[in-house]
Amino acid sequence: MQGTIDGFGYGAVTPVAAFLMACLGAALGLRCTTRSLRTERSFKAGWLALGATSIGSGIWTMHFIAMIGFSVEGVPIGYDKPITFASLAVAIGMVAIGIFIVGYRGATRMAMITGGTIIGLGVATMHYLGMAGMRLDGRFEYDTVTVILSVVIAVVAATTALWAAVSLRGLLTGLGAGVVMGVAVSGMHYTGMAALSVHLHPAALAGAAAADGPAVPLLPLLIGPGCFLLLAAVVVMFDPLMVMGTPQWNDPTAVNGAGRPPGIPAQRQVPRFGTHADPASFHARPRDPAPPGEW
Repeated sequence: MQGTIDGFGYGAVTPVAAFLMACLGAALGLRCTTRSLRTERSFKAGWLALGATSIGSGIWTMHFIAMIGFSVEGVPIGYDKPITFASLAVAIGMVAIGIFIVGYRGATRMAMITGGTIIGLGVATMHYLGMAGMRLDGRFEYDTVTVILSVVIAVVAATTALWAAVSLRGLLTGLGAGVVMGVAVSGMHYTGMAALSVHLHPAALAGAAAADGPAVPLLPLLIGPGCFLLLAAVVVMFDPLMVMGTPQWNDPTAVNGAGRPPGIPAQRQVPRFGTHADPASFHARPRDPAPPGEW
């Protein structure tokens, strides 16, 4: 017999809270990714790791906040701890692959498409692995077309958010990219849930069986990732380049009319051996006359 599914047991509370957590994790992670492109190579891995963990934690937290409002009428639901935490590790791992590609290959079109695709697939993988960790006296079935649509939503929106974060400058742009990523995660989740149907076992209909596995309360599981996101937010808030952006004179990607980064004044540039010196550097300040007897 098909079970009656309720995905909004607490009304709009769980969808809104889940969406906000997804936006928070995505905004922090994308800003860290952008920061990694403007820092020295020795610190790049740290920023990228912080970004991957922020996005992965936001995805995972969003999913399980939304699942607090999920129920099947008359059937208790439990969660398998190893699979539940494995879904968190998968989310962080796949997001890390995606943003490390962008962090080390640069904001090229191919890097952003590849990275965004991997991140989107990580969102989808986390969702369906998290669903596989649910325990109830029944079985799940998914509509194939709707599942494919959910994956496409995740990949397209994640790629768009990644492109916006690394290609456009400004705090508001970064926040907007986080909202786009939040839409990707939330849209993928609820599209995937729309593809779900539950078929209950006869024992569940008789009311004799409980969930197949220990019932794991969701709220305690969310404390760790939630606290991490708050700590990541503190790191971002206290880093001036994360909030204000890179000033033009300190932007290593900007090039002025003379063909050099504007952060290096002309009078301080030293020509390399075998290269032509910048004529402007000879007029930066008057040269002292040579002492008598010297040529």
